[in-house]
Amino acid sequence: MTIVPVALGARSYDVMIEAGLLARAGDVLAPLSRGRPMPIVADANVAPHLQRLRSSLDAAGIQSETIIIPAGEKSKSWATLESLTDRLLELGVERGDHVIALGGGVIGDLVGFATAILKRGCGFVQIPTTLLSQVDSSVGGKTGINARAGKNLIGAFHQPKVVLIDPRVLDTLPVRELRAGYAEVVKYGLIDDADFFSWCEEHGAALLAGDAEARTYAIAHSVRAKARIVGEDEFETTGRRALLNLGHTFGHALEAEAGFSDRLLHGEAVAAGCALAFGFSAAHGLCPMQDAVRVAAHWQAVGLPNGLAAAGITASAEQLVEHMRHDKKASGGQIPFLLARGIGQTYLDKQVSLEDVRSFLAIQPR
Repeated sequence: MTIVPVALGARSYDVMIEAGLLARAGDVLAPLSRGRPMPIVADANVAPHLQRLRSSLDAAGIQSETIIIPAGEKSKSWATLESLTDRLLELGVERGDHVIALGGGVIGDLVGFATAILKRGCGFVQIPTTLLSQVDSSVGGKTGINARAGKNLIGAFHQPKVVLIDPRVLDTLPVRELRAGYAEVVKYGLIDDADFFSWCEEHGAALLAGDAEARTYAIAHSVRAKARIVGEDEFETTGRRALLNLGHTFGHALEAEAGFSDRLLHGEAVAAGCALAFGFSAAHGLCPMQDAVRVAAHWQAVGLPNGLAAAGITASAEQLVEHMRHDKKASGGQIPFLLARGIGQTYLDKQVSLEDVRSFLAIQPR
C-alpha cells in the first residue's frame, strides 16, 4: 500500500492507494465507525463496486444504508442536496459519524458539502471510483454544488477523514471517462513538473490502455503533488493552490456553454482549457510556441480535445467571456488566469485583460 499524508494540522488525513483496497475497506474504516452505521452515498454507475464495499463493511461488522443519487453533473444541485441531507437526518446521522462517498467527483463534491453543513459538520470518507476523482477531486476538501450562474459556486472547504483509492476499479470505467480523468494527471506535469509531463508523453497511452503499473504510478504521483500544494495553501489564500486551477477558467466557460452536461466532460474541458491557456500564453510572448504545440499535440494523441473545435464549442468569444465573468475566483471585477512561461512553469496572473482573452478566443478555430 502507498500512503500519502495530507498535512493540515488537526484536519490531516491519509490517502491510501492499493490494488484491491475496496475489498478491505471495512477493516480500514472500522476504527472510524465507533460501532455506528456508516451510510454509503453512491450512484447507479458504481453498482459492482457498491456490492464489494457493502460486503467488506458487513464482514467488519459495520452497518450501512445505501443512498443512490442519479448519475451526472445535474445531481450537484440544491434539490439533490436537500434530498440527501433529509435522508441522512432520517437515518439519524450524528456529528461524530462518517458518511461514505462512493463514486466520481459529483458524488464526492455533493457528499462533502452535505456533511459540511449537516449538523454544522460531520465526517465523511472518500472512495473515488474514477481516475479524475482519484487524482484530483477526492483530495483537498473542496466540496460544493453548481448554480445557474456557474460551476461549484456554492460550497465549502471540508476535508475527508480518509481517502481510499483502489486502482482496480478503473478497469470498469468507460474509456471516455478514463481519458477525462487523465487530463487532470497531465495537469500536474504542466503546473510545475516538466519531467512528469514527459513521463505522460511516454506512458500515457499505456495508462489509458490498461497498464496497471502506469496507472498506480500516475495516481500516487498526482496525489503527492496535490497533497503538497494543498498542504501549503489549504484555503487558496496565498495563490499557491490556485495553480491547481490550470485550464479551469477557460474550461469552466466551455462547460457552461455545454450546459454542464455529458456533451463535454469536466476533464475534457480541462484539457481544452489547458491548451487554450498555453496558446494564449504563447500568443502573448509569455511561453515558447513549441511548448503550446507540444501540449496540444499530447491531448490530440490521447484523444482529448485541444481547443474549441475539438471540444465541439461554436459559441462566440463574447459568449465565452460572459461565462468567465461568473468565475468564483473573480475579485474586484478582475478574473485571475493561470498562464504559463513553459511546460512546468505555470503562474497566476491577476492582470489579464478580458478584451485580450476575447480577441484570442475570437480567432480560435471552431
